[in-house]
Amino acid sequence: PFQKCKIKRIDYKLKRQDSTKTLLIKSEQLLRIEEQDFAIRPGFGGSAIPVGIDVQVESIDSISEVNMDFTMTLYLRHYWKDERLSFPSHTNQSRTFDSRLVKKIWVPDVFFVHSKRSFIHDTTMENIMLRVYPDGNILYSVRVTVTALCSMDFSSFPLDTQNCSLELESYAYNENDLMLYWKNGNDSLRTDEIVLSQFFIEHFHASSGLAFYSSTGWYNRLFINFILRRHIFFFMLQTYFPTMLMVVLSWVSFWIDRRAVPARVSLGITTVLTMSTIITGVSSSMPQVSYVKAVDIYLWTSFLFVFLSVIEYAAVNYCTTLEEMRKMRRGKIPSTFNASQAMAFDGCFHDNDIELTTFPRMAPALTSDPLTAPSPNSDLRPPEGTRLRRQRSVRENVELLVNNSYMIDSYSRLAFPLSYLLFNTVYWSLYC
Repeated sequence: PFQKCKIKRIDYKLKRQDSTKTLLIKSEQLLRIEEQDFAIRPGFGGSAIPVGIDVQVESIDSISEVNMDFTMTLYLRHYWKDERLSFPSHTNQSRTFDSRLVKKIWVPDVFFVHSKRSFIHDTTMENIMLRVYPDGNILYSVRVTVTALCSMDFSSFPLDTQNCSLELESYAYNENDLMLYWKNGNDSLRTDEIVLSQFFIEHFHASSGLAFYSSTGWYNRLFINFILRRHIFFFMLQTYFPTMLMVVLSWVSFWIDRRAVPARVSLGITTVLTMSTIITGVSSSMPQVSYVKAVDIYLWTSFLFVFLSVIEYAAVNYCTTLEEMRKMRRGKIPSTFNASQAMAFDGCFHDNDIELTTFPRMAPALTSDPLTAPSPNSDLRPPEGTRLRRQRSVRENVELLVNNSYMIDSYSRLAFPLSYLLFNTVYWSLYC
């Protein structure tokens, strides 16, 4: 008798010390977990079990254009009814459990479609909650971070708007066994205040649909859709403003004397190399897509303007060389002419260096009637109020530019800014 009494005291003492284990055993007995087969879904063999979903988005951690994905942290909550877990209660109060009991019962096998990585937070314990009501209704909540694919279209980058979605679906149970739905309709998706560095969120909304797999059938699928608009100010400071300044800087060459070869060549090469650096920097931070982006159009058009300013000086220098050689043959310029001594602020020859040719007078018209023919002393000028003009041919215009090469710079000072202004007007009206 004394031996039996001693063993009972030890068992009672152990039970009091390990109260957590005692409560877990009582809960399993209360929910009759050992008596049921939770490997199969509730209502097996009958109609599909409805599983309501609601989501609270905690944060959007990152959006990667290079990898075309986004990372989101959210609270995912499931609602369903499993009569096998009903229990008697006089107060009608629910019981809350953690992840240790979740592993012993049936829970929906919801997964994230197109996810690359995902994990359940486990600090300090696994962030899982299970709440069971006396009538068998269950709330299952989990805090999860998921990285999912977002198919982005960069044809309007960086003036683009991206539409990304996170998709939820049952992995094993098709629509005949499990019916996923948003529990509270459009109010099933809630968000905290989310601030992103390069985007602002225009709209969050929930939707649903069906997905078909040839080998397993139709599945209910839920969508968390959000529309992102990119902040343009960062790219204005890093890309567009420096590009505009480089194009304007290349125009300074038009006001430098055309004989100052080192100054104009070094300025042109510097702007070309700077534009190449800007283009390379933008391309390195973007995915290698096979179509043209909006920023590519702007950068390469600006690069073309800078390149044409270099080509413009090559044409000016060539025409200036031809002009000076012709004048040297005519004796206008002595053989000891020093080009550095002839530099002017506007890059033009002085008036006494320019040979102006006049058009020959028009010969009088010959007529067969001597009475109507003008006399030699008659005035050959046309009647007052009329003026005769002879249009120059393309060849004569080219000859005029070759003989007066300073005119190329004069025309470029006006043509380049107006063309670039027209391009900017068309570009920003199309993409903004």
